Amino acid sequence: MLKRLYDWVVGWARTPYGAWVLFALAFAESSFFPVPPDPLLIALAIARPRGALKFALVCSLGSVLGGCVGYLIGWQFMTAIGDRIVALYGLTDKVAQIEVLYNQYDAWAVGIAGFTPIPYKVFTIAAGAFHINFAVFVIASAVSRSARFFLVGGLIRIFGAKIQPFIEKYFNILAVVFTILLVASFVLLKYLF
Repeated sequence: MLKRLYDWVVGWARTPYGAWVLFALAFAESSFFPVPPDPLLIALAIARPRGALKFALVCSLGSVLGGCVGYLIGWQFMTAIGDRIVALYGLTDKVAQIEVLYNQYDAWAVGIAGFTPIPYKVFTIAAGAFHINFAVFVIASAVSRSARFFLVGGLIRIFGAKIQPFIEKYFNILAVVFTILLVASFVLLKYLF
């Protein structure tokens, strides 16, 4: 079923509505939809390499706005019924501990989830549930999601279609390695200065 869904998503690259569908897919994926927008972004960018950065921008905007909806879902869910479910299962203390950590590392959590293959929607909903600062959430989302999509769009703009197999094969590994190096460099800078 996921393969058919993937093929359906990529099929939109062959239509004049590809950019609109890319925006909608990026929006939906950031709050509830299981298929990431990357395959459609890659297909659109390869079909029109000169428009690769435009597609990356469309994808970034859709993703950040969808993340805001995910934040709203988390905020409203916890207020409406989430707190009662947590209490019913006796997890109030555990959730409170997670909330403290999430609030302490809010920008890092959202930024890492926004750039890596970690499901971003989980972090957008958690950000709302834990009421992290909305401005921090939006900035971390905008930076990380833009970095992710502009990296893909930029590589295709520079190297053309021949980079597609490399992106599809190694993107997740490269994203995780880049994130680890980024976090390690900030930790190193913190202890050196």
